[in-house]
Amino acid sequence: MTTRPLAMVAGIGEGLGANLAATFASAGYDVVGLSRTKRVSPVIGEAVREAGGAYTHILADLTLEPEVVAAVRPIADRVDVLIYTAHTLLIRPFIETSSQQFEELWRAGCFGAMLVCREVMPGMVARGSGTIIFTGATASVKGGAGFSAFASAKFALRGFAQALAREFGPKGVHVAHVVVDGLIEEQQTVARFGESTAARLDASAIAEAYLYLARQYRSAWSHEIDLRPFSERF
Repeated sequence: MTTRPLAMVAGIGEGLGANLAATFASAGYDVVGLSRTKRVSPVIGEAVREAGGAYTHILADLTLEPEVVAAVRPIADRVDVLIYTAHTLLIRPFIETSSQQFEELWRAGCFGAMLVCREVMPGMVARGSGTIIFTGATASVKGGAGFSAFASAKFALRGFAQALAREFGPKGVHVAHVVVDGLIEEQQTVARFGESTAARLDASAIAEAYLYLARQYRSAWSHEIDLRPFSERF
């Protein structure tokens, strides 16, 4: 019996996370989703199973080291693709941003990525293969007014991704950073910003781009790509 490769989505949820799970399952992967809440749509597991894969959901607060170690270490050596999507969005004037809020965004957006990567990287290095994809944002390259905490976390994640790519690319591990430049069309976006517009990214299209990165030949790896709707200004 052939073992399917394993994709781990850290910070999974409805919308992008669900589409990542379905897309990778259709490409032959089993999927593990990590989140700190049980409120994850059953559609995720159903989509993975329909594609012939297995879905496992693990509860873990990615900002807490003991929880990440307990959740990831038992399966770390099996992870072929790690996708880090966890973040907390805060739009607030700087002088109204508390130190606790600032730290919380950094922990979710960058520190959690370090914790998960530290668990899966040794196995990838030992095999000489593996892919790690970090989800960035407009704020990864451009800090806007009201985004001091969010941009700081995203800039940190981008720098972390660059450092890992340079250290572990020569060891066979493909590290990529995706700048998602715009709002993703998903439930939380609609709840916060209203109904859909043409200037939003389709989550399934983003997932296809991530799969493309995971399938790239090592002779022509991309480290960073930008994704945005055709109508988005940049």
